[in-house]
Amino acid sequence: MAAARILFLMYLGCPSCNCSSLTSLSSLSLLRAASTFHFNSNLTYSGVARYNTSKSYNSARSIIHEKNKKKKFSKKRDDSNKSKKRDDSGWSARAESLVKRRTRSDKEFVWEHVQRYGSSGTHVPVMLGEVLEVFAPRPHRPPLRSFVDCTVGAAGHSSAIIQAHSELQLYVGLDVDPLAHEKAHIRIHALMNEDCSLASKLNVYTFSKNFKDIKSILRDVDEKFLIHGVDGILMDLGMSSMQVNNAERGFSVLSDGPLDMRMNPQASLKAEDILNSWPEAEVGRILREYGEEGNWQRLQKKIVNARLDGGLHSTGELVNLIQKIFPASGGRNGWIKTATRVFQGLRIAVNNELQTLEDALYACFDCLSSRGRLVVISFHSLEDRIVKQTFLDIIVNKGEEMDGNMKGKDDNDETWIKQKIEGRKGTILTKRPITPSEEEERLNRRCRSARLRVVQKV
Repeated sequence: MAAARILFLMYLGCPSCNCSSLTSLSSLSLLRAASTFHFNSNLTYSGVARYNTSKSYNSARSIIHEKNKKKKFSKKRDDSNKSKKRDDSGWSARAESLVKRRTRSDKEFVWEHVQRYGSSGTHVPVMLGEVLEVFAPRPHRPPLRSFVDCTVGAAGHSSAIIQAHSELQLYVGLDVDPLAHEKAHIRIHALMNEDCSLASKLNVYTFSKNFKDIKSILRDVDEKFLIHGVDGILMDLGMSSMQVNNAERGFSVLSDGPLDMRMNPQASLKAEDILNSWPEAEVGRILREYGEEGNWQRLQKKIVNARLDGGLHSTGELVNLIQKIFPASGGRNGWIKTATRVFQGLRIAVNNELQTLEDALYACFDCLSSRGRLVVISFHSLEDRIVKQTFLDIIVNKGEEMDGNMKGKDDNDETWIKQKIEGRKGTILTKRPITPSEEEERLNRRCRSARLRVVQKV
């Protein structure tokens, strides 16, 4: 009776409502609602005392709403707990899979090599032992008679390669940075002067050019190298310490200098131009895609707003802007790591690094001789992703099958080869990238993100 009475009262207060929905309410809900009802006895219809059903109706709706809200919250909390458990177990699986996605180098780290081939303690060639091992003479491999260092830098890797291979007949060193090229040129020729046997049989060429132009460079050296190819090519994509430590280049977040970031000082585009004149959407895209910055929208807005006060013209001003948004110094969202990502994105945009890298990988593979090897050391996920995918695209055509195999019988004397991927045009000798040894990471913190991949032409 109580339930029927309440329904009748609700009908009077809201005659236009869909009463069929009310009949789904439980008797308990309706009885609880009845205890809160208030009414007045003013007669509005003859012989019938009209209850204040508008107030009663709203009260009932409020109680029902609160009850449903509690049910939803309880269900959400249960779902959240289940999701958290799934996330915890999923995180463990992902962490385990990430460990498996790389191969930690077991090559002994020889500090004496670093001291010998480094540059006055300011530049340390990364994964030097691993690079030497990839090109080391083997009974089943052709000798290394020609070698191109696409990023010669301070000539650390190049010096070690030249001294480790007495059979080497041609060496070509490239660097888009004229300052690095000049330093490498002096060092390599000093090495040649120290060893007369090298000077008599090794032809050395160095160029201040971009590695994407490797084909035209080899054509200028000797056109036969475009026909027969070179035996080894190295690309070390990392920033050299001499570039980072020079505040005038604008690469460091810890030193105040001009917002330059050009690898080639002769290029026209600077980071300052992007920050102060490029469209807002393009600035956001650079932060998001190249810097991989999660808070890119906040940064984009602040950078564009800074133009109203004259813009940003030094690395210090850009870092100060970031510090105001992210004052904490530690963690992923701390100002140091945020600034590092922002600087990375700007540097990539200024130098068009990713497209240049992809073009250069195809060109370098084309320049390899039969069974020649291309070694690439990358330092962030965007680079490594391009290297990985381009290697796969190179060795097979679209739609073709490829085999992921363990090392073959010819690889038994090359312990660094764990798994490889074979295609029609070549073989990827590092199914998973090789990373620095624990000892090298401990002694050279800048090498921690290094990833080494190798592809061999058929």
